[in-house]
Amino acid sequence: MSADGLITTRSSFGPAETMKRFEADVRAKGMTVFAHIDHAAGADAVGMPLRPTDLLIFGTAKGGTPLMQSVQTIGIDLPLKALVWQDEAGTTFLSYNDPAYLTRRHELGDSAKPVVEGMASALKAIASKATASP
Repeated sequence: MSADGLITTRSSFGPAETMKRFEADVRAKGMTVFAHIDHAAGADAVGMPLRPTDLLIFGTAKGGTPLMQSVQTIGIDLPLKALVWQDEAGTTFLSYNDPAYLTRRHELGDSAKPVVEGMASALKAIASKATASP
């Protein structure tokens, strides 16, 4: 179930609640939500079944711009994305790209390290809050 550069966390909640919690914390941290894509609704619209698969695209120019100033190709992976999905057994997961992987993928130098570490820390905290029961 693991993919290179992807961090996946099992959620204690269903898909809708996990996304609701994740998006609320993203907004509470002052990040911009650029898009919310319900892949299952799109599949349903063309008569195809798909388990809950919900993508949130979010971020901040303050975090992403310094990385793009360093290596513009990272813009293909920014803004950040989080996917809430449900497997065939009904278990809900939250997945997102590991910022350290993106650093390696785009060969960002050491100057990007503080920004990337900040992104990684924020994503881990938001994902944990969204998926763990209190």
